[in-house]
Amino acid sequence: MNVPSELKYSKDHEWCRLEGEYAYVGITDFAQSQLGDIVFVDVPTVGETLAAGEVFGTIEAVKTVSDAFLPVGGEIVEMNEAVDADSSLVNKDPYGEGWMIKVKVSDPADFDALLSASEYEALIA
Repeated sequence: MNVPSELKYSKDHEWCRLEGEYAYVGITDFAQSQLGDIVFVDVPTVGETLAAGEVFGTIEAVKTVSDAFLPVGGEIVEMNEAVDADSSLVNKDPYGEGWMIKVKVSDPADFDALLSASEYEALIA
């Protein structure tokens, strides 16, 4: 299972990469492998401000639909258009081209509270 050390993780299997005041969010390699082939990602919350832990969208796989939870609070400023056009990118490259949303972070402490790579690896072991 791929768990990049430079990212932070939520217990709900989202990853988060902080770049200045913005965070990029997606689901982990573990999560995409559990879901199977992803056929649709829906993010109806672009433009909304949500708290950490709130649902920002849904991920539809062949056999299930799963909520996606925001690991850090803030304004959803963008959905990845490439994922909107081809949701299988989440399966192929969950930490790269398969990122889902960009968030303007309202409280950097939310990021600091997320799991490190080693803590996340222990969670999924």
